[in-house]
Order: sequence, then C-alpha cells, then structure tokens
Amino acid sequence: MIKGISKQVIVVQSTDKKLFEQAIFIMSEEAVASGEYTDDTLLKEATRLIKAPPKSRRYSRFAYLFTGAVFTGLIWFFTLIL
Repeated sequence: MIKGISKQVIVVQSTDKKLFEQAIFIMSEEAVASGEYTDDTLLKEATRLIKAPPKSRRYSRFAYLFTGAVFTGLIWFFTLIL
C-alpha cells in the first residue's frame, strides 16, 4: 500500500465487457493544478485516446536485428585489428 500520494484519475466504463471492463487514465499534475479542464473535455479526450489506432513502431524488428549485427561485426573487426 502506498500512502501520501494522491492522483486524479478518470475511469471510463466499457459498454461491451467481453474484453475490458474499464479504462483508467491518470491525469498529469499540470492538468490537475491548472483546473481548466471540464468533465466533458476530459471524457472527450479519453474517448479519443481509446478510439485512436495504436502507434506503429518506427523501425521494424528487422532493423534492430540488422543494427545489432552491424554493431557486433564492428566490434569483432576492431578486436582483430588490435
């Protein structure tokens, strides 16, 4: 149990409970401190985030594999030179 920490959260209940019952959003300290956001604004933003498609990775796994292989090859090369 954590004591002494207070966070503002938004809980959005799902209408179709086959996969998820609810989504929980933790508000940033700046948003809470400003107090300029209405309940309607927060609900619209939470709904927008839920409906947004997931961000794709910038690089594929192959790019990371290739980069690791090149880096390993360079280490071997410099080890042979020394």
